[in-house]
Amino acid sequence: MSEFQEVSKQSGVHPKPAGLVLQYGTAGFRTNAKLLDHIMFRMGLLATLRSKTTKATIGVMVTASHNPEEDNGVKLVDPMGEMVSPTWEVYATQLANAEQEDLLAALKDIIEKEAVNMSQEAKVFVGKDTRGSSARLSQAVLDGVSALGGHSKDYGLVTTPQLHYMVCCQNTQGKYGEATVEGYYKKLCQAFIKLSKNASNCTDDQKHLSVDGANGIGALKVREMESHLKKELHISLFNDGSEGKLNHQCGADFVKVQQKPPTGMEINPGERCCSFDGDADRIVYYYSDSEGKFHLLDGDKVATLISTFLKELLTSAGLDLKIAVVQTAYANGSSTNYLENTMKVIVRCTKTGVKHLHHAAQEFDIGVYFEANGHGTVLFSKAAEEKIQQLAENSSLIDEKKRAALLLQNTINVINQTVGDAISDMLLIEAILAIKGMTIHQWDAIYTDLPNRQLKVKVSDRRVIDTTDAERRAVSPAGLQEAIDTLVKKYRKARSFVRPSGTEDVVRVYAEAETQDSADDLAHEVSLAVYRLAGGVGGEPKPLH
Repeated sequence: MSEFQEVSKQSGVHPKPAGLVLQYGTAGFRTNAKLLDHIMFRMGLLATLRSKTTKATIGVMVTASHNPEEDNGVKLVDPMGEMVSPTWEVYATQLANAEQEDLLAALKDIIEKEAVNMSQEAKVFVGKDTRGSSARLSQAVLDGVSALGGHSKDYGLVTTPQLHYMVCCQNTQGKYGEATVEGYYKKLCQAFIKLSKNASNCTDDQKHLSVDGANGIGALKVREMESHLKKELHISLFNDGSEGKLNHQCGADFVKVQQKPPTGMEINPGERCCSFDGDADRIVYYYSDSEGKFHLLDGDKVATLISTFLKELLTSAGLDLKIAVVQTAYANGSSTNYLENTMKVIVRCTKTGVKHLHHAAQEFDIGVYFEANGHGTVLFSKAAEEKIQQLAENSSLIDEKKRAALLLQNTINVINQTVGDAISDMLLIEAILAIKGMTIHQWDAIYTDLPNRQLKVKVSDRRVIDTTDAERRAVSPAGLQEAIDTLVKKYRKARSFVRPSGTEDVVRVYAEAETQDSADDLAHEVSLAVYRLAGGVGGEPKPLH
C-alpha cells in the first residue's frame, strides 16, 4: 500500500527512542520536549485516522499548559471541540509506544479495529503555544497528517481553547461561530459589550483589570483582542512574555499553590487581578485587602458567581430550566453549603478530572463546572438554548423578562462551551461583576472558605487504595475509612478524604475544618492512618506544627 510507504519514510525522520514508554492521560502526552518528536508525528497519523472515522475535522494542540518551559505535550480534540474519546486515548498510547519497526503494524491494527475507510478525506487543525520547542513539534504533527494523505490547517500560535473552538465551528458548519481567531474575538467581545451595556454607570476604575499572562500564549491573545473590547474593559497586562519565562513564578497554578501574587505584578489594595495558566484554559482571581492580606478566588468562587447570576436570570425570565453546579471532592465545603442551602442550586459531585465534570454537566439544562484550579465552563443543552432564544425574540414580553432573556442570550455567546477558557471566563466574570455592581471584595464575601490542607503520602503501590462516592470514601484497604470517620468526628465542620494519585505512587490527603490548626492536625492524622494501613514508604509523616 503506497500510503504506508510515505509513513515508513517519514517515521524515519521522526524516530522513537527505543524503550521510551509514555501514557496518554487527561492532559494528553506531557514530558520533556526533547522526547516528543516521534509522538507528534504519530499523533498526526492518529488524528488523520480519527478524522476519517468521524468524517469530521479533528484538532491537535501542541502545549504543556502550566508545565515548565522545557516541557511540551500534545492533546487531540474531537469533532465538537471536546476531549478525544477514551478508546482513542488507548490507541494514542499504543501508537506512541510501538517501537520503530512495529509502527506500521500498530497503525494497521487501529485501521482494522475501527474499520477505517482509507479513501475517506481527512482534515486536521493544528495549533501551538509559545514554547521554543512548539514550532518544530507542530511541524512533526503536520508531517504525520500529510504522510497519510490528510489535509491540514496550521493555526500557528493559539490558546488551547481557541483551537477547540475552531474545531467546533468547522464541524457545525459555522453555526457555533466562524473558525478564525478574528471570528472568535468578534463573537466573544460583541457579546461582552452587549452585556456591559446593562451595567449602570461603571466608572473607569471599575472597568480596570490586571491580568497576569503567565508569559504565555494567553498574553499574546489578550493583546490581539483588546481593540475588539471598545474600551469596555481596561486591561493592564503583566508577564506578557517579553522578558520572563513561561509559568516561572507566575500563572494560575503558581498563584493558587503559593497563595501569593505572581512576580512582576504590582497590586494595589482592592484592585481586581487575575492569572491565566500557560495555555490559557484556567483562570483564578485575587486581590489584596487594605491590610495587605492576599485573597484568592478559585474555581469554586467562580462557579458560585456564575451559577448565582444564571439562577437569578432564569427566575426573572420565568424559565423553568434545571441548573446544576458540578464539583469534585476538592470543592470547599463552604461553597457546596452555600450553593445547596442558600442558592438552592443542585450540586453534583464527580471524580477528579475535567472529562468527568464535563460529562456530568451535560446531564442538565445548564451545567456549570469548575475545578478548584480554575479550569471550567458552562454548558447549555440544545433545548435550553432554544427556549432562551425564543424568549429573547418574543416581542410581546414585559421588560424584565425580555431583559433577562437577552442577558442569557449574550451570556451564552460570551462562553466557550467546548472547554475551560481563561479569556472567555474572564469576560463573563467581568460582565457579571459590572452588571451586579459588585466589587471583588463583595464577591469574595459571598461565603468564607473553610480552612483546608492537602498532603501527600508516599506508598509502595497506590493501587491498594480504592474509592467510591466520587472519591469521597475509601473502600480499601480495610479499616481506612473507619479510621478517617473516627478522626473527622474530633473536629468541628470537618471533612477528609484520600485518593490515589493518577501519575505517581502517592496518596493524596485532603482535610478541612473550622480552623487552620484543626485542618492541619486532621490532615496529619489521616496521613498517618494512610501510612500505617496502605503501605507507606520512608519515614512516618511528621506533624505540621
